[in-house]
Amino acid sequence: MLRKVTKTPLDFEVKSNEITFKGYLEYHGGKLILLKAKLSGPLEKSCDICAQEFQLLLNEDIEFFVCDGIYEDDGSIELDVVESLDGNADIDELLHSEIELINSDYHACESCQSSEEEQTFN
Repeated sequence: MLRKVTKTPLDFEVKSNEITFKGYLEYHGGKLILLKAKLSGPLEKSCDICAQEFQLLLNEDIEFFVCDGIYEDDGSIELDVVESLDGNADIDELLHSEIELINSDYHACESCQSSEEEQTFN
């Protein structure tokens, strides 16, 4: 699939539950394909402070390169690069990877965020 991506953007949209990953792939040069997308929708999370369940509303701009094969870093690329060793970009897998990155971050519910802000100002 990656070899079919040209300078004309190739649109995609995938969903996981209520989260949408929508954007395009575009040939950048060499073995690099630019992926630009928006990750949006509600994600169920547990607060890292009180463990209460809450909805984190996602509205993230995502931008990175997909390399068709092994990427050899020459220092000229400032974005992250994801390697594809089979010539395919599995958009579903990329979506789930982005969700896992968000899940690995620290998240606090509104109540705990307010408490932290009050403690900071006192």
